[in-house]
Amino acid sequence: MPKQAYTYILTNKRHTVLYIGVTSNLKKRVHEHKTKLHSTSFTSKYNVDKLVYYEVFESIEKAICREKFLKGRARVKKMELIESINPSWSELG
Repeated sequence: MPKQAYTYILTNKRHTVLYIGVTSNLKKRVHEHKTKLHSTSFTSKYNVDKLVYYEVFESIEKAICREKFLKGRARVKKMELIESINPSWSELG
């Protein structure tokens, strides 16, 4: 049975940076971003640790496909997507 997978969007405190990622364990992955587990990573460098959007998929392949699609979109489209379910950009989870 395939594991659930997630495509997610994180931002920083001022919402100036967007990061799109994929994982099979969203809670664990967000915790890793918050604790800066990978201290030299993009998210650590720009203090990106606020979960503002995520989608659930039935396979990692579908989540990766969605991640690639979202990464190719304009910032304004990503912002519209976030605001469609989270208009106040509140932290989810």
